[in-house]
Amino acid sequence: MPLEKIRPGTVHTVRPDISVLSDSLEVPGIGHLPVNAFVLLAAQPVVIDTGLSLPDRNFVETLSTVLDPADVRWIWLTHPDRDHTGGLFDLMAAAPEARVVTTFIGAGILSCERPLPLDRCYFLNPGETMDIGDRALTGFRPPLFDNPATVGFFDDHSGVCFSSDCFGAPLATADLAQADDVRDVAAEDLRIAQLLWATVDSPWVRTVDMDKYLATFQLLKDRKPDLVLSTHLPPAAGITGALLDTLTTAPDAPPFMGPDQTALEQLLAGFEPGGGGHGGI
Repeated sequence: MPLEKIRPGTVHTVRPDISVLSDSLEVPGIGHLPVNAFVLLAAQPVVIDTGLSLPDRNFVETLSTVLDPADVRWIWLTHPDRDHTGGLFDLMAAAPEARVVTTFIGAGILSCERPLPLDRCYFLNPGETMDIGDRALTGFRPPLFDNPATVGFFDDHSGVCFSSDCFGAPLATADLAQADDVRDVAAEDLRIAQLLWATVDSPWVRTVDMDKYLATFQLLKDRKPDLVLSTHLPPAAGITGALLDTLTTAPDAPPFMGPDQTALEQLLAGFEPGGGGHGGI
């Protein structure tokens, strides 16, 4: 079987002004990883991340089911990993008035692959706020992250938290990964999956100073968002306290160790003629 099984994306409306462009991919031995982008239908529309960098994806076409791409004014890139930037440059072409919200480091990382026009960038650091007409967006550094350019944000109008990779969880099936409510997942299954993701995506969490780590949760506790939207989790409404409680235990979670060369050779053997595979990855 292929190394990754890909499922076509779907679109969920979670609030009248917020849509989720959901996708997922199967990672053997880990589960089905949600991969979400979001649309915020503010006075100046915002697209948050732009999906997977896979050749069979057409992010702009999917986005067009929610709004005319030409109306997009801001592309908030929570960080420049390939599962967040798939449709970035196509969207920039389709939305000539849009600017990319990122950091100095984020722009630098992106420009290693393809030049990012600096006149179309808007640099915003954690703790800073930008006005988008009918509301303000305040950037913050989530407690867990895998890229130094990561900046999530709070929508100061609705209170919704866009958390980037933080709170993510690989789930048992593609249907669960692309569900419109994370409460479709059993609470204990979700807790285990989130701790797995924490050690996969942020392995440094096992080495942190506990007091300093717990202090990074204070902003979320103060804000009390009733809806958390993570790139790698179905929409999470009404369970913010449980999400935070789970991540406070991440430093004590067992470390993740991926397959070694022996396991890889066993996997490849299954692809050889007569080995029951399909002839390649």
